[in-house]
Amino acid sequence: MLWWCCGSVLRLVLMLVFLFCCPAVSSTNDVVPAQFDVTYFDTVTSEKQTIYSYNHTVSRNKTEGVRVSVELQSESALSPILFVVRQKQAVLSFQVPLILRGLYQRKYQYTQVSRTLCQPPTKAMSETQFFYVDVSTLASSGISYQLRVSRVDSFTLQTDKKFSFNATPSQPQFFKYVFPEGVDTVIVKVNSQKNFPCSVMSIQDIQCPVYDLDNNVAFIGMYQTMTTRSAITVQRKDFPSNSFYVVVVVKTEDEACGGPLRFYPLLPDELLDAGNRSKTLDVIVSPAINSEVYVMGMLFCLGIFLSFYLLTFLVACLENKRMNRKREGLLNPDTSPAETASLLGKAPVSPYEYGSFADNGSTLSSEAVTDSLTSTDGNYGYMGSETFKRRLVTAHHVAIRFERSLESISRSRQESLSSVEEDDYDTLADIDSDKNIVRTKKFLCVSDLARKDKRILSKKYQIYFWNIATIAVFYALPVIQLVITYQTVVNVTGNQDICYYNFLCAHPLGALSSFNNILSNLGYVLLGLLFLLIVLQRDILHNRALERNDNTALECGIPKHFGLYYAMGTALMMEGLLSACYHVCPNYTNFQFDTSFMYMIAGLCMLKLYQKRHPDINASAYSAYACLAAVIFFSVLGVVFGKGNMAFWIVFSVIHILATMLLSTQLYYMGRWRLDSGIMRRMLYVIYTDCIRQCSGPMYIDRMVLLVMGNIVNWSLAAYGLINRPNDFASYLLAIAICNLLLYFAFYIIMKLRSGERIQCLALVCVLFTAVVWGFALFFFFQGLSTWQKTPAESREHNRECILLSFFDDHDIWHFLSSIAMFGSFLVLLTMDDDLDSVQRDKIYVF
Repeated sequence: MLWWCCGSVLRLVLMLVFLFCCPAVSSTNDVVPAQFDVTYFDTVTSEKQTIYSYNHTVSRNKTEGVRVSVELQSESALSPILFVVRQKQAVLSFQVPLILRGLYQRKYQYTQVSRTLCQPPTKAMSETQFFYVDVSTLASSGISYQLRVSRVDSFTLQTDKKFSFNATPSQPQFFKYVFPEGVDTVIVKVNSQKNFPCSVMSIQDIQCPVYDLDNNVAFIGMYQTMTTRSAITVQRKDFPSNSFYVVVVVKTEDEACGGPLRFYPLLPDELLDAGNRSKTLDVIVSPAINSEVYVMGMLFCLGIFLSFYLLTFLVACLENKRMNRKREGLLNPDTSPAETASLLGKAPVSPYEYGSFADNGSTLSSEAVTDSLTSTDGNYGYMGSETFKRRLVTAHHVAIRFERSLESISRSRQESLSSVEEDDYDTLADIDSDKNIVRTKKFLCVSDLARKDKRILSKKYQIYFWNIATIAVFYALPVIQLVITYQTVVNVTGNQDICYYNFLCAHPLGALSSFNNILSNLGYVLLGLLFLLIVLQRDILHNRALERNDNTALECGIPKHFGLYYAMGTALMMEGLLSACYHVCPNYTNFQFDTSFMYMIAGLCMLKLYQKRHPDINASAYSAYACLAAVIFFSVLGVVFGKGNMAFWIVFSVIHILATMLLSTQLYYMGRWRLDSGIMRRMLYVIYTDCIRQCSGPMYIDRMVLLVMGNIVNWSLAAYGLINRPNDFASYLLAIAICNLLLYFAFYIIMKLRSGERIQCLALVCVLFTAVVWGFALFFFFQGLSTWQKTPAESREHNRECILLSFFDDHDIWHFLSSIAMFGSFLVLLTMDDDLDSVQRDKIYVF
């Protein structure tokens, strides 16, 4: 109790001191009945305060805006004037001059302030409400001011009607919009003819207070910065009152919109003059698309890509019908002996195949087989039916003996190779010597580079598929988790500057802000799956041919290894999934999601092109994916550190050039060189013997032409990056990969035609179709509807309306066309060498 008594005594003493020592302050409050649209000039001091009383009629069916405008008349006021507007359900207060803070705590002073009063809804049909404007200050000398309260006739926005207005940082504007019957989603668009000053458009619920200043506009609702264009899609379900406020605020500085910072404070508390920051804007609210357009867009997307399944099925049926007709034609008595042998599952018997039997101790001689099939002077067309039947039975028995012999040989060979791995050949000195002889010949054939066991090579290339499937799972799961977090942050904070959408064509669905950009990636997944099915069908047919020991499958054509094709199809599907994840919230930090598997696709296509004629020496899956991982690693470094960093670009350019030179050496010498301490000595020796002692041209001219062109392209790209240092490093890296792929593909086609080979009709159709589709796809890609290389406000200057079904924009069409073009490119790689299926491998040139 003692401490309580001491405290009471202390409070009593303080009160007495205050009463006797402090002078009395008296003030008078003048209540002035005021009228709308009348300007009042008055002076206020610490002893004289003024209260203005207003009344107006509020209707439930009509909302009338009220705006308070104040201007300071005194030039140098030591203390600000405080204005407090007291309403029935809200209080608004502000000071004049108004001080707004910018970046680095810079202070901007505004002597003219206009604020719109919040209008809470009323339950009565009509009622009269009073509100009061209190004017006060702590200044002892008088401060002159000007006050005007006016009605805002166009406070409620009408659907599809444009309304123009002016705004400044101290004179923000906001308007009300009520959803009409039958409209659940609208798009609010705000436009201006001037880029600057930077401004903010916000969508807020009908509640008081309304946050309409630069320092608080981001507190609630949805908002985005803007220069000349802004658009926000608003859904009725997010606003229980079926109405919302459209708030437009002009910022004190332009840095958020990519503008310059003109003012720098010399002193910490120095007040800066913001200058003229008035901006004329217009706002229009339009109904968005309805559910029927959503359904039409989804059906259109599915219809396009499912039609490729139907077309593939029809082509497969026609091909099967053609093959059946060919087989039926072989059963005709007029068929030749060679065609009869082919009918029985055997290619025309060649001495090459007999030699393999003789080497393995077969009791069946080539002469006996030849006599059994062609021991007549005449043709089958001149035989009687009985003679033909006897010949056919004889051929059938011969075929059975062939199959049994081949089965025994294949079985014994598989048993002997059951523990053999690919590397076992490379570690034997005699095999290594043989490789040095074979691979350094001036003119190579596919048979020279297809000597390893097919079973082992198939297992080697299947690792490509299993590795990329594993990579896809471990890569996709955290990506999906991250973009879901991004979308949640956007929905919770309302910050529309996080994601770089095309806001004029961003159709929400559920929690997703731009469903159409996600849906359009479905083509990559469906066409990637279709390509896998096509490859699977070819793989099954090839395995069946191997099981029946078809000589054409064993010894003719480009060696069939489908592991890389499976990896390519999987990469295309993953590109669709990750591109969809990127478009959940496209921005600077997650752009690598959209490009990672593009690097994979470009790398796998180049590997497949090289594997076609170099199956024995193609890179293993481990080394290939390690190189691709290094590319993605540099992509991340470039995105994080590459923007304007000269040191990074120097290091990257040096690595790029060195990698190009090492790869060129590897390709030129077919891997028959060593990178060790003696490399410089050998290089000098080659220069001396081939350039100084005698001037001799390159031994492999075709390879040298390709590698020289490749080095010119890559050195030029490295120089371009070093000089210009593009901000979009990921796209720059992707451009390097695509340029190298196109160069190698063009070289392959030219050399194929130069070698006397031809392109079959189906492959030629795929080439022409793919080239046309790529052309249209790139046209839509370069439209540039948004760019995260700029600020969000500047990016929105590139936004455009939907152009297809009122649902898809230019970038969606890029998704459609590029997925079709990639699918066509894969088909080109799959079918371009079908003309060689009946050509012996020792007659197919390597280039």
